[in-house]
Amino acid sequence: MEESRLDFTVCRLGECRIPSPMASMHFVHDSDHVLYDHNLDRIREDLQAGVSPPCFEMAGPREKIFFDPSGLRCGIVTCGGLCPGLNDVIRAIVLSLYHHYGVCSVFGFPYGYEGLSSRFGHEPVELTLEYVARIHDFGGTVLGSSRGPQEVADMVDTLERMRIGILFTIGGDGTLRGGQAIVGEALKRGLQLAVIGVPKTIDNDISYVQRSFGFETAVTEAGAAITSAHTEAIGARNGIGLVKLMGRESGFIAAFSALAYNDVNFCLVPEVPFTLDGFLKELEERLDRKGHAVILAGEGAGQDLMQKTNQKDASGNVRFGDIGNFLRDRINAHFKELGKAINLKYIDPSYTIRSVPANAHDSAFCLLLGQNAVHAGMAGRTNMVVGDWGGAFTHVPIPMAVSRRKKIDPDGWLWNTVLGSTGQPRTM
Repeated sequence: MEESRLDFTVCRLGECRIPSPMASMHFVHDSDHVLYDHNLDRIREDLQAGVSPPCFEMAGPREKIFFDPSGLRCGIVTCGGLCPGLNDVIRAIVLSLYHHYGVCSVFGFPYGYEGLSSRFGHEPVELTLEYVARIHDFGGTVLGSSRGPQEVADMVDTLERMRIGILFTIGGDGTLRGGQAIVGEALKRGLQLAVIGVPKTIDNDISYVQRSFGFETAVTEAGAAITSAHTEAIGARNGIGLVKLMGRESGFIAAFSALAYNDVNFCLVPEVPFTLDGFLKELEERLDRKGHAVILAGEGAGQDLMQKTNQKDASGNVRFGDIGNFLRDRINAHFKELGKAINLKYIDPSYTIRSVPANAHDSAFCLLLGQNAVHAGMAGRTNMVVGDWGGAFTHVPIPMAVSRRKKIDPDGWLWNTVLGSTGQPRTM
C-alpha cells in the first residue's frame, strides 16, 4: 500500500451528543491528528500534489461522548500469550471507566474469547475498584488467557445478552482480527457495540503502532540472561554464551537487547537469513581473536535451516523449530569435529521474561493506553486499536493494524546499528 494512500479513518457508532462528565480536562478535538510520516520532504511533496499527508486520529477525551455512562456495561478480555503489563491495562481501564465517566458495571471474561463462548461456561468476573486495586503488582493476567478463535455469533450472543456496550480486547494480531469479526457481526444485528483494542504483543510486531506494552520490560529482563551468558563465556577458555529470546517473525526484542547490553557478538533475527556454514565460520574467527562469544537468537531466526513439522498451535500459528537447541547442538558438533574444545552455556529465559510484572515505564505506558482506550470507546469509536506514534497516542483502524506484520528492515537504521554494535558481518 502506497503511504500517501493510507486510510486511517476510524469507524464511529454515531454522533456524540452527551456532554462528558470529565471536569477541568483538556479535550481533544476530532480535527486533531498525528502525522504518520515525519519526513518533511515527503510531506511537502504530498501538499504540492494537493494530497493530504496520511494522519492518525489523535487519541484522548472528547468534550461530548456517545454512550450514556449511567447505564453502560463494559467488558474486558485478555488473549494470547502472557506479557508484562496485562494487569496494569485491566486496572487502568476499570479505574478510568469508574473515575472519569462513572461507569460502574465492568466485567472481565475469563480466558480470552473463551469467556464469551457458551461452550465453556466461564462465569464473568465483576471488576470492582477493590478487585483491581493491587493487581498491577503481579505478572500475568487476573482474567486468564487462551489462544484460538471462537464462534463469532456465539460471542456476540453473550455480549448482547449481557447488554455490553464496549468490549476492550487486549491482545495481538489474532485478538484484533477476532475483535474485527465481532464488530462485523454486531453491525449485522444493528447493535451499538464498540470494540476497542489495546496492542499486546511482546514481540512489538503490530503495524502502525510504534510500540506495544511489555516490550520494554522484556528487553530489560533479557539483560540478566545476557549478562549471565557473557559472564559464563569470559570465564572459560573458548567460552560461548547462547541466549534465545522471543520473537517469532519480528526480532525487535533481540535487536534492542543487543543494543542495550552490548556484550552481544552475534544477533540472529527472523528478518535476516544466515547460513550455518557462514555463521560457524564467523564464530570460529571470533573465538580465535577474542577467546569468547555471546550469541543472541530470536526464536524465529534460522527456521529455514531446520526440518519443518507443519504443526500449528491453537491460534493457527506454525510451530517453529527450536533455534536455541538447534544452534547449541550444531555448534558443539562443529567444534568437536574440528578438535577444538569449547565451553557452551545455553540460556532460554523466554517464559520467565513474559510472566514478570511491568517495569515502571511500561506500567505508566499501560495506564495511558488503558485510559485512551476508554476515551475512544466512550466517544463511540469502534473496530480500532489504541496506538502510540511519535510520542502521541492515536486511533488505528484494526484493518490497518492487521494488514501486515511490523518487522525489522534489514537495510534500516535499527539493523545497521545492531551490526555496528555487535561487529558481526552483514551476511553470513
